[in-house]
Amino acid sequence: MNKMKILLTLGGSNSLKSINKQLAVYAASLVENTQMVVADLNDFNLPVYSVDLQEEKGIPDNAFRFDNLIKEADGIVLSLAENNGLPTVAYKNLLDWVSRINKKLWRNKPMLLMATSPGERGGENVLEIMKKLMPFHGGKVVADYTLPLFFENFSDEGIKDPQKKQELEQKLKIFKNELGK
Repeated sequence: MNKMKILLTLGGSNSLKSINKQLAVYAASLVENTQMVVADLNDFNLPVYSVDLQEEKGIPDNAFRFDNLIKEADGIVLSLAENNGLPTVAYKNLLDWVSRINKKLWRNKPMLLMATSPGERGGENVLEIMKKLMPFHGGKVVADYTLPLFFENFSDEGIKDPQKKQELEQKLKIFKNELGK
């Protein structure tokens, strides 16, 4: 009997009303026969990374806690918020700390990489940048997806725009296939 796969689900924002967390949770909920572990950046509060701080105090426990979530996961659903075209400081800081434990922190696990925003581009800039950078951190991006105009295209029932809904379903099919390997 196959064991249930664990999906680490994360919105790359520390906003308490993160639309990226909402999108990540929604997408992960569509992957059958999995257990979703939702990580909230607010639960992994870390000081701003610096080499001096690491040498003085070591790596904080919250970085090890997040690293353990990655270790236990079979796949990752990550939706990144975009601030000025880049990932949020909260996400980048977590990445900086956890990469001190394991440079390839994502451990080559299948990843659905997404982004959304209230704007028409839907976080396209951060998605393109991070697709290029993920392999350096052990990120195996098997599918990517962006949802523009979040508040117009998303509701409690899911994605309203039929074309964007179908696109997500296609991306999830690819992700599920990789997760099953």
